[in-house]
Amino acid sequence: MEPLDTLLTWLAGRGLEIVLLVLGSVLLARFVAWVGEKITDRIDARATGGDALVRSEAAKHRHSLTQVITWTLVVLIYAVAVFAVLDRAGIPIGGLVAPATVLGVGLGFGAQRIVGDVLAGFFIITERQYGFGDVVSIQVVGGVEPAEGTIEDVTLRVTRLRSANGEVITLPNGQIVKVTNLSRDWARAVVDVPVPTTVDVGRVNEILKDVGAEAFRDQRLRPLLLDPPSVMGVETIDLEQVNVRMVARTLPGKQFEVGRDLRARVVAAFRREGLNVPPPTAAPQAGGLTASAPSSGDGVR
Repeated sequence: MEPLDTLLTWLAGRGLEIVLLVLGSVLLARFVAWVGEKITDRIDARATGGDALVRSEAAKHRHSLTQVITWTLVVLIYAVAVFAVLDRAGIPIGGLVAPATVLGVGLGFGAQRIVGDVLAGFFIITERQYGFGDVVSIQVVGGVEPAEGTIEDVTLRVTRLRSANGEVITLPNGQIVKVTNLSRDWARAVVDVPVPTTVDVGRVNEILKDVGAEAFRDQRLRPLLLDPPSVMGVETIDLEQVNVRMVARTLPGKQFEVGRDLRARVVAAFRREGLNVPPPTAAPQAGGLTASAPSSGDGVR
């Protein structure tokens, strides 16, 4: 009965301490994660007031920083709990130094990528290269096509983003070689309007200026625009058509919505002025708008 008595005594003493340590570390880690989630929710909720441009960048950085701090605290809690459990179990931590050194050397070669990921993630966060909610295009080592989408999570090791098709893409930070941030500080909606060379370009510029002024007065579109859309003039010249460019500075990530709205307004304005805009017979250029010459008897006056 002595072994059983010894086991019961150990369970009532150090065994109970180990169970309490494990339960306490799990509860504490979950509490830290819960607090981090509440803080990020409050940051997102506060992003509904104040200056939209400054608010957007500051909120994205605070959100990402909160996620990283939460993840780091959870790792530290579990690391301390492991050492405390080993101590309560009677396993000498000092005696593990030599084997841990050998194991560390062996794992060091395999963990180089992880260390590189963590260092790259540290600089991504501190340099504010991108943050939660940013629309980015990321090129990775060996990747043919860049990964494009909206940032959903940034940790010290990985970056997680969601593509326009709803796919979740996870990228190790150490494999990132190029980042194109499409929503940093402000964005620009670019609308290229192809018109026939026979059309009066000056009149086309006037139509586009009116479209921009009308869009800026629109109560729905006005909060997304930083200033009235401007007409840059003729961008390119081909044998049969010229491209007239119209640009608008928008809030970060809103350039696509504004661009779609402006294209619809341009089509409607052209039709009112007598320019026919039939369905394109070929794939239109990115950001462009296909238009045809006016039919007999019609024209831009």
